[in-house]
Amino acid sequence: MPSRHTNTVAMVECALCIALSFVLTKVNLFTMPQGGSVDFELVPLILFTYRRGWKWGLIAGTMEGVLRILLGAYFLNVAQVILDYPLAYSFVGLTDLHPFWLGLIAAWAGMTASSVVSGAIFFAQYAPEGQNPWVYSLFYNAPVLGAKYIVSGIAAFILWKILERDLTV
Repeated sequence: MPSRHTNTVAMVECALCIALSFVLTKVNLFTMPQGGSVDFELVPLILFTYRRGWKWGLIAGTMEGVLRILLGAYFLNVAQVILDYPLAYSFVGLTDLHPFWLGLIAAWAGMTASSVVSGAIFFAQYAPEGQNPWVYSLFYNAPVLGAKYIVSGIAAFILWKILERDLTV
């Protein structure tokens, strides 16, 4: 059983990674017209999850989603907010799966599924006339989240290898 000290250190690391993650949302590589962007937001959460495990990653991702709500996320209704923020970001905890790429794919799939459900139900009006909102939501969310996970995954992998070589992690 982990000691109280170990949990305190993990909580502090968690808070720091969430804060850094939020700061990194401001460094966009590109932004989609109806929301969503490719940035390095997930890098600290992926590194934290890989260091501390899926349970801590689930907590960090969920708290990142809650922080985004508190600091001005788009709010349509409670179900949409839960799907787009705490639930979607909680899937970052899956990045602890091994091998590394499998964890990234699982986390991307979970976040994408949550975003697709939200998009199809709550943002169907953005789908072109005659197009199935589920298909539109999938083709809108999957590529942007895929790009976000690819960019963040590569950056996290490189940083992890540097940390692994230079520090005791």
